[in-house]
Amino acid sequence: MDNQKVNPLRLSIPDLKTHIGKELAVTDWLPITQDRVQQFADATGDPQWIHLDQARAAKESPYGGTIAHGFLTLSLLSQFMKQVLEIQGLRMAINYGLNRVRFPAAVKVGTNIRARFTLLSVKDLDAGSVEVVYQATVQTSDGAEKPCCIAEWIVRYYPL
Repeated sequence: MDNQKVNPLRLSIPDLKTHIGKELAVTDWLPITQDRVQQFADATGDPQWIHLDQARAAKESPYGGTIAHGFLTLSLLSQFMKQVLEIQGLRMAINYGLNRVRFPAAVKVGTNIRARFTLLSVKDLDAGSVEVVYQATVQTSDGAEKPCCIAEWIVRYYPL
């Protein structure tokens, strides 16, 4: 596993259009610990045993142990994006929503995850603002054949 720190890609709003269709960045690996999963369960009120009961999950789960919530994985996209991309000259950025979210594979507690971001589209809005769609693909360090999360993420950027 590569432990190099990622330097953020710095782009302006006009620069974005030159990156359509390209993978912009791959994040550092982030450990998924039982403590992180417990904190997410506490925050969201989702105490399902497959996430929290290590003994039962070791016996009954097809994964051989506890797994992270799919929504925990999804919630980390903001943290991952901040690590790898800096849009310069912004007044604000707004999370506009998600399209086509899928969780094809489980995230086993004790593994690491990272995200890949590809710029799918840039649409001009009013006063120089844009609506950008990224494909976020999150993968695990355990060599899983499928990614653990794939989502189209819509962000609106507003210039200074």
